[in-house]
Amino acid sequence: MDPLIFAFAEHLDRDRRRSAHTVRAYRAAAERLVMHLGAARVPTKAELRAFLGARRAEGLSNASAARELSAVRAFIGFIGGDGAMPNVRGARVKRGVPRPVAPGDALKLAEDVAAQRAEPWVAARDWALLLLLYGAGLRIGEALGLDGDVLPLGDRLAVRGKRDKVRIVPLLPEVRSAVETYVQACPWPSGKGKPLFYGIRGGRLEPSTVRAAVRSARATLGLGDRATPHALRHSFATHLLARGADLRALQELLGHASLSSTQVYTAVDAAHLLDVYRHAHPRA
Repeated sequence: MDPLIFAFAEHLDRDRRRSAHTVRAYRAAAERLVMHLGAARVPTKAELRAFLGARRAEGLSNASAARELSAVRAFIGFIGGDGAMPNVRGARVKRGVPRPVAPGDALKLAEDVAAQRAEPWVAARDWALLLLLYGAGLRIGEALGLDGDVLPLGDRLAVRGKRDKVRIVPLLPEVRSAVETYVQACPWPSGKGKPLFYGIRGGRLEPSTVRAAVRSARATLGLGDRATPHALRHSFATHLLARGADLRALQELLGHASLSSTQVYTAVDAAHLLDVYRHAHPRA
């Protein structure tokens, strides 16, 4: 690996606190750019356009092309400083509307995932984890990143989110009780420096294990492929908004850096209301 690319990856990880997935993706984009240019340097506007055009010719969607440009912009800024990035406009990306899971379906999904487990402590773990996603709006990575340091639980939980930002989320009594029941049943030690959610072999539970269990459960329940662990976070947000939650408060609960990220849920709520209208109004 080119030393500059290695330093760039280190910068993203150490200084920018980007996730491992983002570091890998940005590093790969930087490697592609360097290979295209033949050296690690700041490209001209024409060279950058040619690179991005070549990537689009490989079949990249608008969203993927936008991510590639974002990664390249970060790399060029790292090696050339502010103002080094040529003025190139990216593809317009239409922001999708999140697809939440209905309240009843969210609980059925958690129940079915737990019911599939032969080991009682694993069933208690999955029930607690999915309730935490739906009841507190955590990302799957945030929940699985929790350590035993959070025990004993109170009515609030400190969560470390993207870019190492810590936020405080309230814990419903039902969620707290489910986590405590799991901890008591778990055969692995809990405490400072230990994972809160364990895998079957004693390591930290992997997101892929949870996603696979949810895939199986949603097929049993006849739910669509949008019913994912992350959809439970969407459900948390849309259901709070439907009950009158303030958008700024919701932004804090979700850990969004920008209010625009939270505002997409107003579209979800409006779409739901329109759907109810169309099905219920005699003139619709």
